[in-house]
Amino acid sequence: MQFQVPQFIEVEDKIIGQFSWKQFIYMLGGVGISYIIYKIVPLFLGIFLIIPVLSIAGALTFVKVNGRPFISVLESWINYVLGSKLYVWKKPVPKKKDIEKNIEITNDTLLNLPKISRSKLKDISWSLDVLDASKK
Repeated sequence: MQFQVPQFIEVEDKIIGQFSWKQFIYMLGGVGISYIIYKIVPLFLGIFLIIPVLSIAGALTFVKVNGRPFISVLESWINYVLGSKLYVWKKPVPKKKDIEKNIEITNDTLLNLPKISRSKLKDISWSLDVLDASKK
């Protein structure tokens, strides 16, 4: 039994003309709000409100920023503006006791490290090189 795998799932369906349902709603909302402003406010004052409303509606309908719809960019911007922006990182000042403990631990660990002489290191390096060459 074969099933058809959907493709292009990221592309919205065009419902009304060239526009998807969301795009149509954004345009309709912008025109509707502009019409309400036009009826309520005198035209010479309303024009200063209508132009931004139509601009935002046009941006919501047509603009994509880095492949993302403008509504997600607008949402991120609103969250940024309304959210807290204070990021403070203070490095904690170590206490004198902790510094002394760290020095003691460091000295103890350095004493326990085995010392490798230069000739021993060359022998290990040579044996690794010979083993690598024999595997090739």
